[in-house]
Amino acid sequence: MLCSSRLASFLLASALVAYAPALLCAADAPVPAAPASPAAVAVLVPTQGNDAVHGTVRFTKVTGGVRVVVDVTGLKPGEHGFHLHEFGDTTSADGMAAGGHFNPTKDTHGAPTAEHRHEGDLGNLKADATGHATLEYVDTKLSFEGAASVLGHGVVIHANPDDFTTQPTGNAGPRVAVGVIGLAK
Repeated sequence: MLCSSRLASFLLASALVAYAPALLCAADAPVPAAPASPAAVAVLVPTQGNDAVHGTVRFTKVTGGVRVVVDVTGLKPGEHGFHLHEFGDTTSADGMAAGGHFNPTKDTHGAPTAEHRHEGDLGNLKADATGHATLEYVDTKLSFEGAASVLGHGVVIHANPDDFTTQPTGNAGPRVAVGVIGLAK
């Protein structure tokens, strides 16, 4: 038995000596630089019964906040509530697994331009007669760092417009599409 443990120790030591140069070189390898402007994307998937709704929401760090760029098709013409939600969970057929509005500051619900609002209160999207909605603006309350980071949270498009006053949701109705915000290339 003693001979076997000595043999095992010898083999382990030999392996470490053989691979040590490779391990040292790997430790000296340059670490890739972080992207200059972090970017994220959410690919929207329809909830049950809303199969036509698809799109993307892109987030890019810019001076003064986060640029939000939305492109959605398959909506009913008119306005639709547009929010960030607590969880990046699209597993429920009705979109409810995304939880409530993203609100790390525990503020009241409001319009995207209001002094007091959830970080997730992004306003309304307006779909044209063909059901296509686009939006582009810089949100000063969103971030890629800390408690207000958008990463990992959910994007939700609602069936109805956000009224900006009903607490805590804006009375925007059922969820027609959901997505998870993840790092973009």
